[in-house]
Amino acid sequence: MNAFLLDLSVYEQVIFYSTLFVFLVQVIYYVFIYGKVARFKVEENNYPEGDEPVSIIICARNELENLKLYLPLILEQEYSTFEVIVVNDCSSDNSQDWLEKMQAIYPHLKVSHIKEDEKFSHGKKLALTVGIKAATYEWLLLTDADCKPESEFWLASMRRRFNSSNEIVLGYGGYFSGKGFLNRLIRFDTFFIALQYLGFALCKIPYMGVGRNLAYKKSLFIKNKGFASHAHIQSGDDDLFINEVANSRNTAIEISVNAHTRSMPKETFAQWVFQKRRHFSTGNRYKFVHKFLLGLEIFCRMLFYLGIILLLFSHNLLYIGLGLFFIRMLIQLLVYAKALKKLNEKKLLLFSFIFDIILPLINIFLYTVNSFNTKQHKWK
Repeated sequence: MNAFLLDLSVYEQVIFYSTLFVFLVQVIYYVFIYGKVARFKVEENNYPEGDEPVSIIICARNELENLKLYLPLILEQEYSTFEVIVVNDCSSDNSQDWLEKMQAIYPHLKVSHIKEDEKFSHGKKLALTVGIKAATYEWLLLTDADCKPESEFWLASMRRRFNSSNEIVLGYGGYFSGKGFLNRLIRFDTFFIALQYLGFALCKIPYMGVGRNLAYKKSLFIKNKGFASHAHIQSGDDDLFINEVANSRNTAIEISVNAHTRSMPKETFAQWVFQKRRHFSTGNRYKFVHKFLLGLEIFCRMLFYLGIILLLFSHNLLYIGLGLFFIRMLIQLLVYAKALKKLNEKKLLLFSFIFDIILPLINIFLYTVNSFNTKQHKWK
């Protein structure tokens, strides 16, 4: 092997060693970080004895149709002691009347109304703060008005990780499966983001959660003074908050199928891009180590593909390039197949090769656009 490498030109040696290095970085990420999600032990239908009282909080702005669809499913969870707090945030539809009728049917439903103020505009963080302050219980479970719990045991499944040492439980919020390339692109993007934040949490480096399915203690929120440090930013009620308060000792994950939520993905590419840009607007405020680790994987992935292309154009290194490409592809397939099954995502595996290349390019483009346009976007 040494003799073979010595026979290569300096250019070929640089390409070989560079590609080998980024290949090894990719293997580390897939085996030791993302692979932890694929290997995570799921305890379906195994619920702890004794119910921890829980406050479920939902912020809604003009979400009447979604509330009609999904709020009854949340109110009728198989759980003994819980309340559901809906913060009706400046809705101009018929949400208030409908919610008041629902309160007569479900005594554990509490509703807080925020009236529109022409002199003062606010984002979701204020609505969420109102809901948290109204909560009776220590454990808070957050979801959105357009999210459907996967089962009547959603709350019981998330409660499985509530204990004295945990203060945060990260769940999975996926999107409904549908037809078309965009639907698969959005679902795979969501799946891969989950691989990242769930995998890093299992490595004791938690850095974010998603508000579609997230639990934490009320005392943690109060101790951190809520969203005070980033109250001026419209988004970040989930990821920035978790980035500040999560650590290696206080964070757990729950990804059993019964613990998932689902919502409708965006229907057009423009809507999805707008949503992505809003999420990217908080990324610059992550801790440096988190930005470095997330950026390193994407950077090495792009260099890997570039290196493989260059190796394939080298007569001496053609087979080495093919070997590295197929080894990484095999590792990736194994991790994706198991993780997709754990997260109950279907018909995405065959598209993973395409998305593995184009999603980083889309993300880099949107990140660059956001760097030049810092305008904040309202949550609804």
